[in-house]
Amino acid sequence: MADASEPSGSRGPFLLVGLGNPGLEYLWTPHNAGFMAIDRIAQQEGVVVQNRRCRATTATCRMAGREVILAKPETFMNLSGASVAALIREFEADPAKDLLVIYDELDLPLGSLKIRERGSPAGHNGARSVTGALGSQEWMRLRIGVGPDLPPDAKAAGGGRPGRDYLLSPMRKAELTVLDEVLDRVAMATRRIISEGPAAAMNEFNRRERNGPAEE
Repeated sequence: MADASEPSGSRGPFLLVGLGNPGLEYLWTPHNAGFMAIDRIAQQEGVVVQNRRCRATTATCRMAGREVILAKPETFMNLSGASVAALIREFEADPAKDLLVIYDELDLPLGSLKIRERGSPAGHNGARSVTGALGSQEWMRLRIGVGPDLPPDAKAAGGGRPGRDYLLSPMRKAELTVLDEVLDRVAMATRRIISEGPAAAMNEFNRRERNGPAEE
């Protein structure tokens, strides 16, 4: 991340990309948590994500004094990288400094979030596509936990882990209520990343989890 003391006018826009699947049938599914995060941020910033460029719907706003491109790829999850790479080329951005990708994470419990500066896709098809398209794991990501609260016996046995059907099925009202609170924290964490860098955001938000220890 660029130093916070660097004049914002000397940098290009920051790219904020949420992953998901286009279409009404996927609107409220766990796999679309990234799209929901972008919509929440857009709502708070008073913009609508409706322009089309780089195989994504986009909007432009200013956050923490910097121009920000909000984007939701329209390529479907497994091909998200094509849109992200096009945005990187369009805005001549540095993926390691000027890009934050937000997506769902089945291995994190619903109600949690984690920020990382780099890392492997860990089985997430959208993240795998981004890594492949960029040719690097050096890009920031914010993962939104969508893992269900399994019964203690299922956890102890190491079984019952949901998969594709769960990720692509509409969330229950109680689950959406929990996610709604998380989306506000995602928006706050995003602003902290843009204004102060990922280290400050990780120090605050990775340690606020109520469901487990902080991730280093």
